[in-house]
Amino acid sequence: MTDVDKYSVAVRALCEFTAKQGDLDIRFTPSPTAQEGIAGHAVVTSRRGPNYRTEVSLSGDWGMLHVRGRADGYDPDQNLIEEIKTHRGKFANIPDNHRHLHWAQVRVYGHLLCRQLGLESVNLALVYYDIGTGLETVLRETRAALELAALFEDLCARFASWAASEAAHRGSRDAALATLAFPHANFRPGQRELAENVYRANASGRCLLAQAPTGIGKTVGSLFPVLKAMPQEKLDKVFFLAAKTPGRRLALDAAASLGAGSGLPLRVLELTARDKACEHPDKACQGDACPLAKGFYDRLPGAREAAAAVSILDREALREVALAHDICPYYLGSEMARWADMAVGDYNYYFDGGAMLYALAQNNGWRASVLVDEAHNMVSRARSMYSAELDRTNLRAARANAPELVKKALERVGRAWLGVDKEAPAPYQVLPALPDKLLDALQNATSTVNDFLAEFPGPLDPELQRFHFDALGFIRLAESFGEHSLCDLTRAGVRDSVISIRNVVPAPFLAPRFAQAHSATLFSATLSPWHYFCDLLGMPQDTAWADVASPFTSSQLEVRIAADISTRYQHRAASLGPIADLIARQYLAQPGNYLAFFSSFDYLEQVLERLAQEHPEVPAWRQERRMSEPERAAFLERFTLESRGVGFAVLGGSFGEGIDLPGERLIGAFVATLGLPQVNPVNEQLRERMQAMFGAGYDYTYLYPGMQKVVQAAGRVIRTEQDRGVVWLIDDRFGRPEVRALLPAWWSVDQRISSRTRA
Repeated sequence: MTDVDKYSVAVRALCEFTAKQGDLDIRFTPSPTAQEGIAGHAVVTSRRGPNYRTEVSLSGDWGMLHVRGRADGYDPDQNLIEEIKTHRGKFANIPDNHRHLHWAQVRVYGHLLCRQLGLESVNLALVYYDIGTGLETVLRETRAALELAALFEDLCARFASWAASEAAHRGSRDAALATLAFPHANFRPGQRELAENVYRANASGRCLLAQAPTGIGKTVGSLFPVLKAMPQEKLDKVFFLAAKTPGRRLALDAAASLGAGSGLPLRVLELTARDKACEHPDKACQGDACPLAKGFYDRLPGAREAAAAVSILDREALREVALAHDICPYYLGSEMARWADMAVGDYNYYFDGGAMLYALAQNNGWRASVLVDEAHNMVSRARSMYSAELDRTNLRAARANAPELVKKALERVGRAWLGVDKEAPAPYQVLPALPDKLLDALQNATSTVNDFLAEFPGPLDPELQRFHFDALGFIRLAESFGEHSLCDLTRAGVRDSVISIRNVVPAPFLAPRFAQAHSATLFSATLSPWHYFCDLLGMPQDTAWADVASPFTSSQLEVRIAADISTRYQHRAASLGPIADLIARQYLAQPGNYLAFFSSFDYLEQVLERLAQEHPEVPAWRQERRMSEPERAAFLERFTLESRGVGFAVLGGSFGEGIDLPGERLIGAFVATLGLPQVNPVNEQLRERMQAMFGAGYDYTYLYPGMQKVVQAAGRVIRTEQDRGVVWLIDDRFGRPEVRALLPAWWSVDQRISSRTRA
């Protein structure tokens, strides 16, 4: 068997597959952070002798398997190989099934070392290093090479049948994808151009920013070429990431249209948030509390095999398989992320600080192609991923029921916080540097909580746990604080304030994720100007740019500017009547379904009230605040082929993007705002930082984000080549050249229009 035919598996993955047993146990425990783990390893290895070797690369073959990994340390003077594990608290609290897994790992390393050096026996040690005390607990044993070889063969034999089926699946998958046909008779206009650009990006291993009009079928147009590239580029995975649930559904439907679920050997997995997938939200994720956690790893092999036989594992299918085997659906989904060909989920699964798919790709050396849907959302979403805040109200709530030892540590946090408050007396203020005394107090408080949990395992008071998690997140971001972020304080009353680390430029955090991917394609109808996204997201310098020509023509869409109305905040009251009159005249001249977008709920409500008073003949309904998914669905269901009326919505909300109302379901839109973010102290600080870093403060902070929302909202009107409609842009600023330049090139804008003279 050649190396090409080998199935490569990491030591850790082999052991996790074969040696895990017993209950699922995800209760909160005071485990070390990644940084503490690295530091702990360094401390342990620094205590060893001069000939001690660290990160020892080892590998070996068994049948079709190629097993590889790095042992933490080897001391040739003692013929001792060590596996180092960091922990916090009592050694006795480490579960037996964890130690069972750790022994399996070090024994595999022992076998590989004996084979590599021709040893007859080797000494093995598990070193458990307590981060809090600096003490080591060492478990040692001596094993003969023949004994370790037998253990290794047993693990490999148990994994081999799965590996063989995986290799066969990979072979049949790649053979089928090599001859994959486009699922429709023809590409839509623009769709082929998009597909060709995505294919070239994957063939060359580059990233791509693809701006493509709404309505051309971007989901299928991007997924099809990636699947076609999989065999040639030896891709292991495709990650399709969406901002919202409808985007995930479109990806699953696109995979189905390409043959998944009906003959194409492609495993597609939908990743769902834990709170939505949990069957027992009132129970802890541990065997003595939740029946689906009890014996989880004992029943996992059967569930895994059954799940692998289901081509499209969406939320419902995954739940059905999991419950049939009495295990947790969410954690079965986490396991199947290792074995799926295509994973569909939210942005956070690859881009946030603890991203599961990114970590798996790193640990397993996967070649993955990443597709990011509606990518104009990435800047704001990524900023939120790398921001954190501490609220003094939450500190008081945490302190109220805290154990005495923890309460004293939290009181120290309160005193340090008071010092920050005194140095920053303004209602809003950017701090000149991170508050070191507060950070020291937070570090002490989180360590105290961890030590308490190590001594008294069990659930924390909810308010204490909330503040503890907030503090851990704040400390983590403080470690990487730099020009890309601000630290600010906002007052919320006489006694209260909020201290934030507010990310401004996500680029330093996202750049490694783009580098890890074989190719990443970000696509949306609004990705102009491309340098805005490259700058803020940290995309590689050789990122390609594609602006796909629209299949639509200016004759399909009348774009009119109401140049005699201002929607600026100081002019809002004066604009209510003219906007209501304009909506009524347009509706009465051409009855049908319209959407009217406003910058806020208050503005929306005021115009709707004026319309109802002065034009009761115009049917209208509105987006409510904090609508549930069924309520949002009911709002859209009012747009039928027979209905008539105007739906009022907030720009940038649920109905401003990602909805499809073709034909007579929507014939027009009114956009009564430029969508500019509110001018406030936070955004002004953002503007100053954007100006300093990129020389484009106003554009990067206000103009580009605002106009992206406008074009997205207007893009709801024309969805097919048969659609006809009208868009009213209501504000005199839409006539400015710098604003007009950000509108789609295929629009023919009539800015001679007065809202009072024509509709």
